[in-house]
Parts: sequence; structure tokens; C-alpha cells
Amino acid sequence: MRFFRNPNTTVAILAIYTAIAYAYLFPRNNEMSDTEKWVTVGVSVVVLAILWVLMRKREKLRRERENDSK
Repeated sequence: MRFFRNPNTTVAILAIYTAIAYAYLFPRNNEMSDTEKWVTVGVSVVVLAILWVLMRKREKLRRERENDSK
């Protein structure tokens, strides 16, 4: 799965999946208040941002290791 090693691609796919899931499920969920729904969206965005940063850092370390070994 070499295609998913790019952090931008991975995070974009997860963001699209999350957006579709929220668009489909949020209008049907009457048990949560609007505030809870938006906090859930905000937490998801923060988690995706942290994931992107960590994946970028991992990619940078991998490149540095490859350059050191050559």
C-alpha cells in the first residue's frame, strides 16, 4: 500500500470519510444536542490535524534515515 504513505492523501481520505459520516448521521441523531455535535466535529478535526503532523514528522525522519544510509 505505497499509495497511502503520503500524509496528505491519508488525512484527506479520512477527512472525506468523516465529513460524509457526519453529514449522514448528524441530522438523524436527535439524542445529542447541537453543542455536542459540534464538539465532536471539532475533536475530529483536531485529531486529523495531529495525525497529519505526526505522519509528516515520520516521513521526514524516514527520508533523513534513507539519506544517511546512502
